[in-house]
Amino acid sequence: MADNIFECKKGATVVEEYLTIVFRTLFLYTLILVIFRIMGKREIGELSILDLVVFIMIGELAVVAIETNHSPLFHTVLPMVLLMLIQITLALLSLKSKKFRNLIDGKPSIIINRGKIDESAMRKQRYNFDDLMTQLREKNIRSIADVEFAILESSGSLSVIEKLKNSKEEPQQGDITIPLILDGSIEEENLKSINKTNLWLRQELKKKGYRDVKQISFCSYENGKFFIDLQDE
Repeated sequence: MADNIFECKKGATVVEEYLTIVFRTLFLYTLILVIFRIMGKREIGELSILDLVVFIMIGELAVVAIETNHSPLFHTVLPMVLLMLIQITLALLSLKSKKFRNLIDGKPSIIINRGKIDESAMRKQRYNFDDLMTQLREKNIRSIADVEFAILESSGSLSVIEKLKNSKEEPQQGDITIPLILDGSIEEENLKSINKTNLWLRQELKKKGYRDVKQISFCSYENGKFFIDLQDE
């Protein structure tokens, strides 16, 4: 009789443990979906290093919480929510400050500029020719000679702009959109890349009726033409 009672209690305990695991799994799965939804939509290839670290940490916390089902669930939920709040705060700071955004996410690097490979930029990013050829093949680019611009994004993906072709299918030199102003701040490095100066940019903007650079959220330059977008308009 005592043995039967013991077996029943043992069986009930096992069932209870399994139900706890199922509940924790469903709850944490739902919580992770909510957290990622709040943090915003981004493709896997567009994730920054910081995004990736946060996502991995949240996933690891969930796994540990499921495996150690005797610990209070709150001990897992708290750090997950804290990571979410930290990520949202950093994202808001990145929106307000270009310097902070560059610090957190890094800056894109032009690997191929007007058909010329920039070995210096490759060395700075510790990026070799095997990496370049691999990513070009992934984009169905057969020859570097067909590439006008190749930009290594802060996420590690490679954006490629092929050379224009005429009716005889011969590569022709094109141009790339150069951002000169971002969030009211002039991009000095981009000005240097097109052999222009801060003074030249301000004079050109004045001709178009834009006297306050701080009021411009985005200004690009391509093929001799400006695209200007004012803040909150």
